[in-house]
Amino acid sequence: MFRGIALLAAFWWKRASVHDTRAFSSAPMKYILVTGGVISGIGKGIIASSIGTILKSCGLRVTAIKIDPYINIDAGTFSPYEHGEVFVLDDGGEVDLDLGNYERFLDIRLYKDNNITTGKIYQHVINKERHGDYLGKTVQVVPHITDAIQEWVIKQAKVPVDNDTREPQICVIELGGTIGDIEGMAFVEAFRQFQFRVKRDNFCNIHVSLVPQPTATGEQKSKPTQNSVRALRGLGLSPDLIVCRSTKPVEMPVKEKISMFCHVEPEQVIFVHDVSSTYRVPVLLEEQGIITYFKQRLNLPIDEQPSDLLFKWKRMADRYERMVQNCSIALVGKYTKLSDCYASVFKALEHSAMSINHKLNLMYIDSVELEDSTKNEDPVKYHKAWEKLCKANGILVPGGFGLRGTEGKLQAISWARKRKIPFLGVCLGMQLAVVEFARNCLNWEDANSTEFEPNTTNPVVIDMPEHHPGDMGGTMRLGKRRTVFKTEDSVLRKLYGNVPVIEERHRHRYEVNPELIHHFEEKGFKFVGHDTEGHRMEVVELQDHPYFVGVQFHPEFSSRPMQPSPPYLGLLMAATGKLSPYLKTGCKLSNRDRYSDFSDGSSSEKELELDVN
Repeated sequence: MFRGIALLAAFWWKRASVHDTRAFSSAPMKYILVTGGVISGIGKGIIASSIGTILKSCGLRVTAIKIDPYINIDAGTFSPYEHGEVFVLDDGGEVDLDLGNYERFLDIRLYKDNNITTGKIYQHVINKERHGDYLGKTVQVVPHITDAIQEWVIKQAKVPVDNDTREPQICVIELGGTIGDIEGMAFVEAFRQFQFRVKRDNFCNIHVSLVPQPTATGEQKSKPTQNSVRALRGLGLSPDLIVCRSTKPVEMPVKEKISMFCHVEPEQVIFVHDVSSTYRVPVLLEEQGIITYFKQRLNLPIDEQPSDLLFKWKRMADRYERMVQNCSIALVGKYTKLSDCYASVFKALEHSAMSINHKLNLMYIDSVELEDSTKNEDPVKYHKAWEKLCKANGILVPGGFGLRGTEGKLQAISWARKRKIPFLGVCLGMQLAVVEFARNCLNWEDANSTEFEPNTTNPVVIDMPEHHPGDMGGTMRLGKRRTVFKTEDSVLRKLYGNVPVIEERHRHRYEVNPELIHHFEEKGFKFVGHDTEGHRMEVVELQDHPYFVGVQFHPEFSSRPMQPSPPYLGLLMAATGKLSPYLKTGCKLSNRDRYSDFSDGSSSEKELELDVN
């Protein structure tokens, strides 16, 4: 009887909460600004994404904006070693990799204007000045630049990012860089003004700082955080929450010290130590009462208890930590010294590995080290690289630009083809798979891409007509494009759910030469997918091979923790010997291997426990 009363009360409370949330649709937009101190790369992007995930789990619609203070218009012309990978959006925007975190955590679709740079703001203001909008006035940082920043944020925060086309209710804004950097001063000043423009109840500042622990003393130090908060206050912003990053859990005396010297309540000091996976961060924040704080601070009509979405994140984090089976994938690239260069690739592989109950063992191999030149110069490095490749259950060759390392990638592709090791080539990886097959199976010894050898007599990969070499920024084939499958007998088509047309994001300047494809298909190298006009080759598959797939698009940009990318899932399936039965069952995971309970709630808790154990 009491159980029935409790269930009825919970039902009416949930119904009331939904009603309140709907009424909140007409309320003012709530803005959460995430700033950072002490060092860059402290994890602001993951913190911002986790906060958005928590608020979305409360039934709110959340969007995100990333501010990068550099003068570049976008991230498209960066070397990956500068800021990590270049993330590509549906509309073709080349943006900071943190927008990839936002999309993956929140399962939303962002736009290029969700990434603000100093270059974009100044270009916008200068264009207005040339147009005469400021006629008779001296154009200055204050008020013109700062006003432009505020107006951009207000306008972009209203753009729907979910499938239901309704305006977001919460906008999480991450300010890149570190407080005190000269590049970010205009943005800090803009938000100093912004907090009064939108009123206190609609604006919250979260400051992410570092609590170092020197090895010599083993004592956690709060002074860097104190100095960082002091600098932030000196610029006119007062943190509502201080998120302290540390290698180990922070002790209570340190928390009390930060609270006292930074002029905040102890409950407003939150600690995020290094954890086994980023999936644990939203759970860690929720456990420290962040939902209750946001509800009171921003006057949000939400239930303080987390919804099923956050429980799914917790189960996913638990599952990740308990997995014992490993799958080794060799990533053969040219930017392997910095893991952020392949952030989305790593995440797509990890999502797929988790979905089949395996832990990913990703081995980064510098493609240069597989080449004969390295064998002559540094044989130890050469043999270690080949040892990794030989141990791999699957091989991935991602996208890239430039000649360096291409011969090593060709060696890896040849190894995968001849040894029948599962292989996935993405963008340049697909193009090099075509080059390798032309050289070794069609006996076109000088076959190459015109990117690397403009005068080759067998140009199997060519420049696209709309590519303009004189202007490097934004001239590639970018954004979401359609791919049409030519045949139903395609592994990748089956992995996508046997649909005839798919949409994925692109970023490339070169394409497979369509005039030569009949030579390849006669030898079993099938181009099973093309663009809507039938001219550009999008998907290639090799017959009589466990899994040899090349895609011109970048499927990793669309991968989600609870919805892994089909090409990457196929690679992990083949690498673990599960692909054949998976295809025979109509691409449905068994209870032992699936976590579809994360996406549709169909599995019971009992089944979940069986899966984890």
